Amino acid sequence: MWNELGIAFALILIIEGIWPFASPLGLRKMLLALAQLNDAQLRFAGISSMLIGVILLYILH
Repeated sequence: MWNELGIAFALILIIEGIWPFASPLGLRKMLLALAQLNDAQLRFAGISSMLIGVILLYILH
């Protein structure tokens, strides 16, 4: 189990690192846009992301 968790964490780091490596200016613009969102919008984006992840895990498993 710990091995799979480590692999999953490594993949998250790799995927998260693609955007800043490929387009640092684009990442800065996106972060500035995120800073302008209110709490409700950020929470909706977070819950949407989590639900999509759960559904994807269910489909793939």
